Amino acid sequence: MSMDLLNIARTGVLASQAQLAVTSNNIANANTQGYHRQVAEQSSLESQRMGDNFYGAGTYISDVKRIYNEYAARELRIGQTGVSEAQTTQIKMSELDQLFSQIGKSIPQSLNDLFAGLNSLADLPADMGIRGTVLGSAGQLANNLNQMQKHLDGQMKQTNDQIAGITDRINEISKELGQLNQELMKSQGEDAQLLDRQDALIQELSQYAQVNVIPLDTGAKSIMLGGSVMLVSGEVSMSLGTIAGDPHPGELRVAANVGSQSQVIDPIKMGGQLGALFEFRDETLIPAELELGQLSLGVADAFNQANGQGFDLDGEMGQNIFKDINDPAMAIGRVGEFGSNAGSANLRVNIDDVGLLSGSSFELKYTAPATYELKDTVTGAVTPLTLNGTQLDGANGFTVHIDSGTLADGDKFEIRPSSGAAAGIGVMMTDGKGIAAAAPKITADAANSGNTQVEMVSIDDRTNANFPITGSELTFEINTTTSMFEVFDANGTSLGAPAAYTPPSISAHGFTFDVATTVGATDRFTFDLSFAPGDNTNAVAMAKLSEAKLMNSGGSTLTDVYEGTKLSVGGKAKAAVISLGTAQSVYQQAYTRVQSESGVNLDEEAANLLRFQQAYQASARIMTTANEIFDTLFNAVR
Repeated sequence: MSMDLLNIARTGVLASQAQLAVTSNNIANANTQGYHRQVAEQSSLESQRMGDNFYGAGTYISDVKRIYNEYAARELRIGQTGVSEAQTTQIKMSELDQLFSQIGKSIPQSLNDLFAGLNSLADLPADMGIRGTVLGSAGQLANNLNQMQKHLDGQMKQTNDQIAGITDRINEISKELGQLNQELMKSQGEDAQLLDRQDALIQELSQYAQVNVIPLDTGAKSIMLGGSVMLVSGEVSMSLGTIAGDPHPGELRVAANVGSQSQVIDPIKMGGQLGALFEFRDETLIPAELELGQLSLGVADAFNQANGQGFDLDGEMGQNIFKDINDPAMAIGRVGEFGSNAGSANLRVNIDDVGLLSGSSFELKYTAPATYELKDTVTGAVTPLTLNGTQLDGANGFTVHIDSGTLADGDKFEIRPSSGAAAGIGVMMTDGKGIAAAAPKITADAANSGNTQVEMVSIDDRTNANFPITGSELTFEINTTTSMFEVFDANGTSLGAPAAYTPPSISAHGFTFDVATTVGATDRFTFDLSFAPGDNTNAVAMAKLSEAKLMNSGGSTLTDVYEGTKLSVGGKAKAAVISLGTAQSVYQQAYTRVQSESGVNLDEEAANLLRFQQAYQASARIMTTANEIFDTLFNAVR
C-alpha cells in the first residue's frame, strides 16, 4: 500500500508542477501583446481494484488548453477594422481641413484684395500705381490657387504612398501566415505559441481591411480580405499590388495577384485603412481638387470677359488678364481614356459656359453606331450627346471635340471639365495699361425683341470717318433671320444699302462686334465708342463681380465656390471625429470581452499560484508519509 501512496504522490507532484508551470507562464506573459491565457486540465488516473473495492491511482494533466473564443475574436477584428478606418479618415480629413482653413484662407483673401483694387481703380481709373496693384493682386490670386493645388497634389501623393505601404505590409503578413499554416499543420493546430502569433498577425491585418477567417481541418486557416479576395489558402499565400490608375495613371489602383493572374479590386468595399484611404481620395480629395479648378475657371473667365468688354488706356478693347480657360495649360487632365478602349479617338474638352459647370466628373460612353451618353458620376444623371461634325453637343457648360481618330463600340472616357485649372491658371497681362476701366456705350432699342445680343470684339480703326463717338453715334439695324444689317447715323440717315454678314461677327466703320440670337428678328443697337482715360464704367462693373452669382447656374458667387468646398471639408472632418468616437467605443467593448475571457488576470493567477503551490507541498508530504510507512514496515520485520 505504501508503494501506491508513493505513486499517487508522484502524480500529484507532477500535476501540481505542470499547473505551476502553466500559471507561471500566464503571469510572465501578462503584458505580451496577443497572448491568450492557458489552462491545464487535470484528470484522475484510472482506478485500481483491490478486493471488492476500487482505489484511486492519482492524477495527470490531460490537456493544456488555450482559452480562445472565436466569436469574441471575430468581433474584435470587426471592431479593429472599424476603428482603424475611422482613425485614418479622421487624420486625413483633419489634414485637409487644416489645409483649406489655414493655408487656403489666402485664396478668398487675395480675391477680396483684387476686388478692393478694382474699387480703388474705379475712383482713379487713370492711376498707373493702382493699375499695377490690381495686376499684382491678380497675380497673387493665381499664385495662391497654384500653391493650393500643389498642396492637394501633395495630399494625393501622400495617400498613394500610404496605399502602397499598406499593400506591402499586407503581403508580408500573407507570407508569414502561410508559413505559420505550414507549421500548424504539423501539430494539427495545437501549438499555442504559433496560434498566438497567427492571431496577432490576423488582428494586425484587420487594421488594413476587413478579414474573414476560415478554419481548416488541417489546423491551418484560410484568410479572405473583404469577403472576396483570398489572401491565404492553407500554406499558399497570395499578394496585393498597386498599379497605375485607369483612366488617370496618378490615382493608384489595387490588384490581387494569383500566380500570373491579376484582378483589380475595389478597396473601398474592404474597409479598414485601405478602404478609408481610397474613399478619402476618390470621394473627398478629387472632388475638392475639381471644385478648386472650377473656381479657377470662374476667376479666369469672369475677369477675362469683363476686361474684354471695356477699353484699356490706349482705347483698345481689353485683352485677357488671366490665361484663357481653354488654354492647353488650363485643360490638362480634362479627358481620361480607359485602357480597355479599342478605338483610336483623341478627345478634347472645351469650356463654353463656366457658370453651368458643377465641379462634377462625367463618364462618356459610346455605343455603336451613334449613341453618346454622358453620365454624371455624382448624381448618376445620364445626358445624351449629339455629334455635329467632330463636336459632341448637349453637355452643360462644355463640349467634347474628337480631334482625331475614331471611337469603337463600348469606348469610355472620364470627363473632368475643371481638372488642371488651378495648376494652370496664371496672369497673362504684363502692363497695367491693359486693364479696361472704360467701357463702350451700346444701347438696345426699346422696341427690340429681346432675342438678340451684341458684344464688342475689337476696335479696328478709330480714325475711320464714321467711327461712332458721342454726338456721332451709329445705329445698326440687324436682321438675324437673313443675316443682313444696315447702318444709320445720328440723324437717322442710312450710310449705305443693307449688307450681308457672316454670323456671328459684323465689321464696319472701324470696329467689330459679335451678334448672338435665340430666334431670328430685326433689332436695332446704337453704338457710342468714345473713349476717355477718366471713364470708370467698366472698372465699376468688374468690381461688382464680387457680388455676382456667376457660378453653379447662377447659385453661387466666386467666393461661395471656395467657401462651399471649405464647409464641405469641415463638415466631413467633424463627422469623422464623431465616427471615430463611436468606432472606439465598439472596439473597446470587443477588446474588453476578449480580455475577460482570454486575457491574464494577475489576481486570479496569483491565487492559482498559491493553490497549486499548496497542492505541490501536500503531494510532497504524501511522498514523505509513504516513505515513513515503508521504513516502519522494514523495521518491524528485522
